[in-house]
Amino acid sequence: MPRPSPLAQSVPPSGIRRIFELAQTLDDVIALSVGEPEVAVAPHVLAAGADAWEQDVTNYTANSGIAPLRAALAAKLASFNGYTGGADHVHVTAGGSQALHLAMTLTLSPGDEILIPDPGYSTFAMAPRLVGAVPVPYTLTVADAFVPDVDRLDSLVTERTRVLLVNSPSNPLGVVYPPEVVDALVAFARRHDLWIISDEVYEYLTFGVPFTSVLAAAPERTVGVFSLSKTYALTGARIGYLVTPPPLTPLFGPANEAIVSCVNAPAQYAALAAVTGPQDAVESARATYAANLAAARELLDARGIPYLRSDGAFYLWIDVSHASGGDVSSWAERFLVAERVAVAPGSAFGAAGEGWVRVCYAGRVEPLLTGLSRLPQP
Repeated sequence: MPRPSPLAQSVPPSGIRRIFELAQTLDDVIALSVGEPEVAVAPHVLAAGADAWEQDVTNYTANSGIAPLRAALAAKLASFNGYTGGADHVHVTAGGSQALHLAMTLTLSPGDEILIPDPGYSTFAMAPRLVGAVPVPYTLTVADAFVPDVDRLDSLVTERTRVLLVNSPSNPLGVVYPPEVVDALVAFARRHDLWIISDEVYEYLTFGVPFTSVLAAAPERTVGVFSLSKTYALTGARIGYLVTPPPLTPLFGPANEAIVSCVNAPAQYAALAAVTGPQDAVESARATYAANLAAARELLDARGIPYLRSDGAFYLWIDVSHASGGDVSSWAERFLVAERVAVAPGSAFGAAGEGWVRVCYAGRVEPLLTGLSRLPQP
């Protein structure tokens, strides 16, 4: 029998999906494990996508997407992120996940190393393996408020290090890096001549603190990963985009042609309506998430359950080490079966996540508070 690809076999399964799939087999589960907004998609966005289907706008588009959407995204990047590279460097992808995969495809070779945050989004450790690269975690600690320590980063650099991956606002932590941290990370990358992959998917979701774009701070070496999924509640539409520095820009088309050719046209027209139309739904969603966060913090404080007081994304990073017994993955499964509450085990985001869980607060507040009330107190 032929053997499966060693690269494919090297990709670890997602600990988040394991909880998600177990939850599908149970009744009356409060789902807090997956980053899924429950707010409604704005009507004008739905109408644009439906109109494209009804008008039979179903042909291929350019590999990098339709020109009006790329221009609209470039305008948004200039006004919100401070990036002025222009539409030629903006490419529409099948969600932020494909953008992340292509970012690694364009910057990494077999045997290369990429520095990834730990705790960090599980795909950060999965995607490099598909291109034969090695993810090297840099630990984020409570003592450092889960902000990267540049001295620790320096100690991890080898002759094979090619990429630094940065994620702010952070999934799963919700930490938003201040300008001085962004500057330090950029200086580190320049000192070691590294590419930067900057995951800015949660750029619009900050609460009381400003967002600082790594892409804008170092456009000559940064590959920006973006998504419309969280901002516009379009997770199933699979619309994201990648921003490439000049040396990588001509490489995108052939790479995307080899994978999906292009993103489906109706979804691109829905995205165009989302980016260029009224932003009321975005502001309303952010207000909802802020209210949910405040209510969740009040409940956790009252129950004496420790958590990270972060200011971005829509996740709470909660310490359950008093109950998890050193194996939070197994504990999360038992908790799901016994209490019918699905939370993502912190170890799914790296070894440094042991003893923690990630909770999404982008749903309705009543189930959120009910689920949090079932967490064990210290």
